[in-house]
Amino acid sequence: MGSEKNTRNASRKARIAEMRRAEQSRERRNRLLSITLGVVIVASLGLGGYALVQSQSGDDDTASDSKGAKGRFVTGADGVRTWSAKLSQTHVSKTVKYPMEPPVGGDHNAVWMNCNGDVYGQAINNMNAVHSLEHGAVWVTYNSKAADADVKALAEKVKKTPYTLMSPVEDQKDPIMLSAWGKQRTVTSATDGDVDKFFESYVQGEQTPEPGAACTGGLAK
Repeated sequence: MGSEKNTRNASRKARIAEMRRAEQSRERRNRLLSITLGVVIVASLGLGGYALVQSQSGDDDTASDSKGAKGRFVTGADGVRTWSAKLSQTHVSKTVKYPMEPPVGGDHNAVWMNCNGDVYGQAINNMNAVHSLEHGAVWVTYNSKAADADVKALAEKVKKTPYTLMSPVEDQKDPIMLSAWGKQRTVTSATDGDVDKFFESYVQGEQTPEPGAACTGGLAK
């Protein structure tokens, strides 16, 4: 059993390492494309481009995630809660009202939060974090009821794990929670065995809508 688990973990680490190499290559290409396209767009659109963006944004700064709101969490035998409805993946510039906190999917900002083992000491924008989940990240969150020792230990684990991020979410119902796209669970402490199980299952897991997508080159707060 132990040998099988070690083989599975080694394969998973190799797969993530390969995705990181591919991601870095994409980022180099994207930077060059962004510079070139930026010059072309600014020169050609001018004021007309500004008017188009304004017309798309609209007057209302709030958008509800209607598809996600129809669902509910269903708790499995392993304690992991799965959102029952299909979660939308539209990129929006408006604020999204999610039906769960922290959110596990739905419409989100076009820019993701960096999730290459990034630990944020302050609250981050839900819409950017959801984009990270879409890329296969696990989001570790905690509130003021979490023990300082657990927060520090979890931060060290996140820093060592690609496709993860961590931040405080004061309004969540439990002191420590783990989220992935469409998945969420509560853990009792940093030493809870379910922390490793969640990471093994959902860091670039089968639930990922966009496996291998970038977790760097996004928003860093």
